[in-house]
Amino acid sequence: MLNPASPLARLLEGPLRPGRLCWIGLRPARRAAMEVVAAAGLRAGQGLAGDRYAGREGARQVTLIQAEHLAAIGAYLGLEGPAAPERLRRNLVISGLNLLALKGRRFRLGGALLEMSGECHPCSRMEEEFGPGGYNAVRGHGGITARVLEDGAIRLGDALTREKS
Repeated sequence: MLNPASPLARLLEGPLRPGRLCWIGLRPARRAAMEVVAAAGLRAGQGLAGDRYAGREGARQVTLIQAEHLAAIGAYLGLEGPAAPERLRRNLVISGLNLLALKGRRFRLGGALLEMSGECHPCSRMEEEFGPGGYNAVRGHGGITARVLEDGAIRLGDALTREKS
């Protein structure tokens, strides 16, 4: 446990600009095309309503990725622009915030309260989706997983803010 008075603890508690929700995608079934929506509901202990993972207990109730990392992945793959979020099969794209700054923290997105539960590492499907090198292009840029602690509606443009500890 980190001493709350330590210089590192003070840095970790330092200011963090809000992020913005700029994309929402639902995975209705295994290997089904992503459904892009403008609004959705997050359910405590279940995840994103309408997603195939909704209702499953565990740490991976919803996945988030930084918009800025989509550009990096696209560059690593030699694409003309950012990688399309639906190709990475993440649920939410957030811009303007380093998601790793949420490690071990709770955060608000729209009306919902979530808690970062881990990093979202790539799977072998990235090779299938992007071709040779897809897995390595996503390494370190796959986003995070989160648990939903309180129900709430989310919509494009909503702020993501870290809760005070």
